[in-house]
Formats: sequence, C-alpha cells, structure tokens
Amino acid sequence: MLFRTAVEDDLDRLLGCVVDESISWSHPDRLLSFLESGAYRFDRIWLAEDEPGGEIAARAVWWGFPGQDRPLALDCLYAAPSVPDRVGLTAELLRRAHAAYGTAPAYHVFVTNGWREAPRTADALAWRWEAAGRAGLTEELERLRYEWADGPVPEPSPRLVFRGDDDDEVFAAAFARVARGTLDAHTRQALAVMDPMEQAREDVRDYRSMEGEREWWRLAYDLDGELVGVALPSANAAGPVVGYLGVVPERRGQGYVDDLLAEITRGHALRGVRRIVADTDAGNLPMARAFERAGYRNFAVRLVLSADSANT
Repeated sequence: MLFRTAVEDDLDRLLGCVVDESISWSHPDRLLSFLESGAYRFDRIWLAEDEPGGEIAARAVWWGFPGQDRPLALDCLYAAPSVPDRVGLTAELLRRAHAAYGTAPAYHVFVTNGWREAPRTADALAWRWEAAGRAGLTEELERLRYEWADGPVPEPSPRLVFRGDDDDEVFAAAFARVARGTLDAHTRQALAVMDPMEQAREDVRDYRSMEGEREWWRLAYDLDGELVGVALPSANAAGPVVGYLGVVPERRGQGYVDDLLAEITRGHALRGVRRIVADTDAGNLPMARAFERAGYRNFAVRLVLSADSANT
C-alpha cells in the first residue's frame, strides 16, 4: 500500500471519493471551493492506494487557515467500500500524516442532534473513532452548535462601554485574564502545556487568520473604566460566527455574558447579517444557557477527537 500526499493530477479521483454515510464529509462542492480558497491544499490531502494511479483506498483531508503552514483540523476520513479493514488502513494513513506534520491535528465531525440514537450515524462514527484513537486522537469532546437566524436585534448594553484597540498585545492580555478558570476545554487543554500569555497570543493569531475583520474586535469596560470582558465577532468560510467572548474572573456571575453576546449579535446584525453560528462545549452550561436566552437555537453537534496534550 502506498501512502502519499495528493497532487493536482489526483483531482478527478479525489472527487470520486463519495461518503454515503450519515456524517459530515468533504463532498465535491466543498472540496473544490476549499481548494480554491486555500482552506484545503493538495499537500494536506493524504491518500492510500494499492499502486500509483490506482483506486484510492483511503483519503484524509485536513483543513487550515489560508496562508498558514500548519493544518488545524482533520475534516474528512474516507475508506473505499472495497477495503476489508477500514480501521487499520485509515489509522495507518493518519499516523503517516501526523509524522509528516509533526503534530496530530484534531478530528472534527458534524452530526445532527440525537446522533447516539441514529444507527447510521453511530455506525459511521464508530470505525472512524477507532481509527483516530489508534492514531493518537484519544481525547473526546462534544460541542453544541447554535444559530441566530434573523431574530430581534439586541439593544446596546446600558452598563458596558465597548471599545476597539489596534494593539494585539492588549487583546492578548485580556484573553489571558479571561482564560483563568475557563470552562472551555480547548483553552484548558492548551494552558496545561503553555504559558498563559503564549496561549493568549496564539489565540489572537488564530482569530486574526479568520475571515472576520480585525476592526470588529471589542473590549468591554464598565462605567468606571474597568475591563469586564472581550467580545470578538468573526467569520469563517461558512459565514459569520460569534467568535470569542469571555468575562474576567472577578466579574463572573453578574450576567455580563449576556451583554457580550448581545454586542456580538448586534454588531453582526447591523452589518446586515441574517444568520450567526456559534459553538460551545456541551459541559459549558453557562454559555449554552446564554445562547438560549439570546435566541440562539441548538441545531447540531460538533464532535472533536484530539491528542492528549500531555503527550504531544
């Protein structure tokens, strides 16, 4: 079996890799549009084939911000129906790619609510989960997906003042404060192996790489000028997103999360946006409840498999 990255001449065969299971995948329209935008690259698509130019036995597709060297997430894992050991083959494909990348990006899968009670979805996930686990992606996280769809535009907060700042270091310092005691699993995982300011600067760089405008970012202050939190509307390839919001530890429990979310929603709505998407960890009940209070609807689930940060 040959394992390699794709090249442009492989495109027709890549488009022929069809996933007919009840799970998110890199379908032809997505593959073509993301290759055009730079979110996908041929050197981030790995193939397993019996011989050069033969049938693609397995395909793994990673996603990343256009212009950045490192892939951010595994977006699709495919095995041909003729493969007798899907788990073994795709696990080896992932291991080869991880070795080449020098890291093991997390695997993100999008499914409908109630996926555990949907046999086709559960079956599609089962072999992929086992393969990813064999390749070192052993940490499981479930995130709830929310959407705001052309609802009422929130009023400005009467108790907060929102200001931008051109200095990324100011936002990084605010991120570091907000991260203390966070319920967000990704941030907690990163802080287990990184200095808080290093982690905050990485987050700022990642948000700068997104399609949202830097000028949308806001710091929230109370009427005495004290920092209360951060509100970052943003956008990705699919459209506008909530991005990032958080309250500094000493001001939590006072309902400020509602003010921050309202400001993000309001900003997008005033720019003519009619749909906003957001994710939060299933275990982050305060954030989930804030979305529901703000009129956001839970419409799907994002499942994430990642490497144990202590072993990477």
